[in-house]
Amino acid sequence: MASSQVIEALKEALPTGKFVERGTEHFQDLNSSYLSTLESDLQPAYIFQPRNKEEVVIFIQAINTFIESVKFAIRGAGCQPVPGCANIQDGITLDLSLLTGIDIKDGSVQVGAGERWGSVYQKLDGEGLGVCGSRSSNGGIGGLALEGGLSFFSSREGFICDNVLNYEIVLASGKICNANSQENKDLWVALRGGGNNLGVVTRFDCKTFKQGKIWGGSVFYFPPSFPGQIEALVKELKDPNASKETHLMISIGYSAAVGPQIMCLNQPYFTDAVENPPVLDPFTKIEPQIGFMNTMRLHTLKEAAEEQAGAHQRLVRCAYMNITVKADVPTLQRASKIYTAEIDHLDEHGNPRDPEPPIRSVENGLFSLTLQPYPLSLLEKSASNGGNSLGLNTNDGPLVSILLMSIWKNETDDDVVLNFMRDAIKHIKLDAEERHTLVPYVYMNYAFSHQDPIESYGAENHERLQAASKKYDPEGLFQRACPGGFKLFT
Repeated sequence: MASSQVIEALKEALPTGKFVERGTEHFQDLNSSYLSTLESDLQPAYIFQPRNKEEVVIFIQAINTFIESVKFAIRGAGCQPVPGCANIQDGITLDLSLLTGIDIKDGSVQVGAGERWGSVYQKLDGEGLGVCGSRSSNGGIGGLALEGGLSFFSSREGFICDNVLNYEIVLASGKICNANSQENKDLWVALRGGGNNLGVVTRFDCKTFKQGKIWGGSVFYFPPSFPGQIEALVKELKDPNASKETHLMISIGYSAAVGPQIMCLNQPYFTDAVENPPVLDPFTKIEPQIGFMNTMRLHTLKEAAEEQAGAHQRLVRCAYMNITVKADVPTLQRASKIYTAEIDHLDEHGNPRDPEPPIRSVENGLFSLTLQPYPLSLLEKSASNGGNSLGLNTNDGPLVSILLMSIWKNETDDDVVLNFMRDAIKHIKLDAEERHTLVPYVYMNYAFSHQDPIESYGAENHERLQAASKKYDPEGLFQRACPGGFKLFT
């Protein structure tokens, strides 16, 4: 097996290296620690855990020798649930979790690729600082900082990738270089949305800012109020004086653990230490609501991210799909109706197609549609921070991401769940196309295997990414030997 040959070459170069072979207890612990068991289902032959960037260089040099016969995957935290994105069957998974370290500099924080955002927040909280990072403390650095990334601060600061001042990266040649506004600028912009296509990033240098506590949490309520919440969301987005301190998520869905009824959830945040800011009143003072489940309060950044992380279960199957539309009330209202009709498997006239809707028979199922804004202030910040590869512009905005998320227990339900999600997103997309409110952009962090985020960036950005790949990876190592994720050449 070629994977064994690579490992033997690595062991020769790194006699004390961390090589974890399939079938061992340590392998099982590592391979079962992905966000979704859709990824853990894959069984690499080996997991290699480099302890520093120099060991990453040695790994890349060894892989180059076997470029035609060995496949590998790159794993940070393993939080993207697309099968094969950060794991690989019978190949080698390059696990970056030992590349740790958090170093606060003037106006920035240097973060090792193996860190989690919760650790970053803990260190920054003590210094009165914040950073544009994951809304979950368990979230890894790389996926969000290379694919887009939404933060509590995105209305004010832009995408997470827009706040990366420098990427330290191991290229396909094994060379370590920096990509920033002064060095390798084309690579810097390409990495802001380019995913795993251009190299192995070993450190991220992210912009920091003064930050105290933030106000936010969860508000649970009932479906009759959801149309009004959509109206409030669009009204805030289209307000010429819209606050840059808000971050809004509104959801509708079904949880088998709660019961048969459809439920709604708002997760509104205000990034100043102000209790009950009036701008959030439309999203927090809904009546009726489930009062004992209301968690609105002041948090540190780490506390807010821990609350988000606590909502996710371990050792479950998980999938995301998404599209983007203009901030249009009829489009969003219809999207929520299409989605809830798919849950109950209703036809176009509202009549049941089955005595028992298939999705309601899924064990431990949790299914939601979430609306998340891309306000004009976010889109403007992307440009002013040096640009990215995502292809969004202010002329289209404000925009809203429509995210479908599903969590379930059993592999036997995979087809039921994924077909439900594909049907729902297809019908929502078709409706938006008919209304001329669909925007081509697909957010990579929430994309699934059948979606193509790279193509959604537009031809110009796609070509720039391909040009960066040809320049920095002329032999196509990260296209040919690292097949997971979303590729530049199809």
